[in-house]
Amino acid sequence: MLRFDDSPKRPTNLSLNAKVLEMARELGMNLSQTVDTLLAEEVRKRYFERWNAENAEAIAHYNARIERDGTLSQRIRKHLAADTESKVLPR
Repeated sequence: MLRFDDSPKRPTNLSLNAKVLEMARELGMNLSQTVDTLLAEEVRKRYFERWNAENAEAIAHYNARIERDGTLSQRIRKHLAADTESKVLPR
């Protein structure tokens, strides 16, 4: 998971819509914190979109294998059920 906690701050210049900036200041908003939070959310979103696109083939292969063979826990349950059935004594 991407983590941005406790990372140092760096000054930067932004060009923002003047009316939006004026209203934000009137509302007492912390511009740095707001932009930092929103930018971090967008970076996470785009990072995982890119990761999913880059790994789409592997994900498709994995999903096909799970569809075909089941998960490990499903296979274990199936094995245990078959083992239990073979040990049941007739009455």
